Amino acid sequence: MKLLITCFTACLIIFQPLLSPAEETRKISKETSECVECHKDTSPVIVGQWKESKHYSYEVGCYECHGAGKDDIDAFEHGSAIISVIVSPKDCARCHKKEVGEFNVSHHSKGARILGSQDNLLAEVVEGNRMMKTPAFPEGVSSAAVSGCWQCHGSEVKVIGDGRLDPATWPNTGIGRINPDGSEGSCSACHTRHAFSVEQARNPENCGRCHMGPDHPQMEIYDESKHGIAFRAHKERMNLAGEKWVLGEDYNAAPTCATCHMSATKDQNVTHDVGMRISWNNRPVISIRPEVSDAKMGLAGKDIDHKKRRSNMKNVCTNCHNGNYVDAFYLQYDNLVNLYNEKFARPGKELMELAKPLLKPAQFSNKMDFIWFELWHHEGRRARHGASMMGPDYTHWHGTYEVAKRFYTEFIPELEDISAANMRSKDKSRAKQARKLKDKIDEVLNSEDHKWFLNKTDPEEVARRKKAQEEFLKRYGK
Repeated sequence: MKLLITCFTACLIIFQPLLSPAEETRKISKETSECVECHKDTSPVIVGQWKESKHYSYEVGCYECHGAGKDDIDAFEHGSAIISVIVSPKDCARCHKKEVGEFNVSHHSKGARILGSQDNLLAEVVEGNRMMKTPAFPEGVSSAAVSGCWQCHGSEVKVIGDGRLDPATWPNTGIGRINPDGSEGSCSACHTRHAFSVEQARNPENCGRCHMGPDHPQMEIYDESKHGIAFRAHKERMNLAGEKWVLGEDYNAAPTCATCHMSATKDQNVTHDVGMRISWNNRPVISIRPEVSDAKMGLAGKDIDHKKRRSNMKNVCTNCHNGNYVDAFYLQYDNLVNLYNEKFARPGKELMELAKPLLKPAQFSNKMDFIWFELWHHEGRRARHGASMMGPDYTHWHGTYEVAKRFYTEFIPELEDISAANMRSKDKSRAKQARKLKDKIDEVLNSEDHKWFLNKTDPEEVARRKKAQEEFLKRYGK
């Protein structure tokens, strides 16, 4: 009899899902039930993902997220409910107030501000045209911007009537998307719908969707770094789907982007303001401190200085490294940023200001515009980002080497040509400006950082370098 009861109990356990389907244990709302009844046939993958999500476990369904008020600009009747397609951060804040609050004061939420920047001029005018015409853009818009810039930075979503969204602005999950309800951002940029998997959000590839490429190759740098190598080697030990994910307690195999920039340590909570552990803003021509850029954008972070932010990041680092190691890393990083700033960025910016009156007025209509843009926007960023994430190849070969090569073989020669051509001008003001530019070129090239280019290196420095090379070869050249 005991054996029979044991076998029967085992069968009940094995076949429990068949006897008690999960759907029967959930108190799903009437509206959501209607959604599921239809969408399980028309879009079964979406329903399947939702049923695997934590939302499903907490009885949060389609209508709880997509339900809209009849006065919402993007609302429309769908079956017996009024809904909107877009679930904005304002919607998510009904349950995730803290997370949305942190996100709202982050640089991520302001990603769409690129729409008025120099970068967007490239996509809209230099690379693009107005061939793409939609209801919201009857005069046309550049598909290079629509399918490129806007997909990472976010578009301004346009509603064209009856809840329909303009196809130039939707689909879009750009991180700084401007939503019809006035909110900024897209939670699904990182928490991909409809499973909203925390495991996926913690994976480096999730961030690599946008943080990659010639001007901000964080994904490639991470892959090159020891951190990325450790992650790929030990991914199965990362506990990425864990409910609690505290470094040093729940995993120790490797850090991911989320580990360093967002996730919890034993001393810090999770944060959705990704700037709170960053001590340099390496986006501009000349690197600045994050509180300075926050002040320019009107963000609350203006009151949190880079020392506090660095302390936050060091708190992460010291879970794996000792204090001396971390301090030495930051010494290396700071000096690389300062090297780029002082040797190339500051003099380069001053030279460009002097050259500007001598150039054609339209941005990117001059060869010099492209040379300078790529020097700081591509190579200069790569060098700084490479150092920040311990990627030596991106710091040097893709970074400082390319900066130097472009500076000496393209930037300076082009400036010299511009100066020479305009010094012969009959326009006295142009000739005077050209002389100012020539004097500045001479000043820069005769400075300590650049005089080697004129073969003016101090003889004592030449002798020192020769001696050091000979001693090295004597020790290791056998």
